[in-house]
Amino acid sequence: MNMLPETPRVLALANQKGGVGKTTTAINLGTALAAIGEKVLVIDLDPQGNASTGLGIERRDRGLSTYEVLSGDCSLAEAVRETTVQRLWVAPSTMDLLGLELEIASTSDRAFRLRAAIEALSKSRLFQEIGFTYVLVDCPPSLNLLTINALSASHSILVPLQCEFFALEGLSQLLSTVEQVKNALNPELSIHGIVLTMYDSRNNLSSQVVADVRETMGDAVYDTIIPRNVRISEAPSYGKPVLLYDLKCAGSQAYLRLASEIIQRERELRRVAA
Repeated sequence: MNMLPETPRVLALANQKGGVGKTTTAINLGTALAAIGEKVLVIDLDPQGNASTGLGIERRDRGLSTYEVLSGDCSLAEAVRETTVQRLWVAPSTMDLLGLELEIASTSDRAFRLRAAIEALSKSRLFQEIGFTYVLVDCPPSLNLLTINALSASHSILVPLQCEFFALEGLSQLLSTVEQVKNALNPELSIHGIVLTMYDSRNNLSSQVVADVRETMGDAVYDTIIPRNVRISEAPSYGKPVLLYDLKCAGSQAYLRLASEIIQRERELRRVAA
């Protein structure tokens, strides 16, 4: 069940801790990648649906969602929606995802539903028309079957890590889960990188956390650090990524740098693979 070579690069944004900037990163990294010319699909796999809301898709307007995709009632292509951002699409989620784990727990393909959906998307007319280059999967804040589906379907995992005292706590559990998925379900899975979020330059603790994480994780940590920025916090209430809300703010500029850094890492990965 290896990913087909013509499929887009699939990155899962995962951290079982809540409030680390995972959804914010999915929205704004997707926008930043689109801004530099990539064609990006954000798959909202969190029942809370905040990525969908942050990209301007109202709950009453979601129609087909990732629940229907994973339950087999529709294709991923049918669930994909345009956003107000050029070259950025979203497959929205609804609260129905909360019950999915129980529904598919006894099926043999329960860990591969998303992978099959993305493979089918790569053969669809929609893919021929658009040619997605990146798929970002916004995972729920837990290591449940939805997250396992995301890791099984992804080439790499991007880990948002908040600059707080307990930043490294739980990271070992996530890395252990990644290793288990790699051994049992997806041998291609790798850590793309760790992005430090909510950095406050006025806070000595933030600087210490950055130093500790870099010492522990080395080159896995991106150079780009996402600052704590009020414009980033305000943007979702307007149903906009921060790059549309205020392009010149520190948060927007940081996500543009992160997108460029990810593209650069992708080039290096392809060069090594070749």
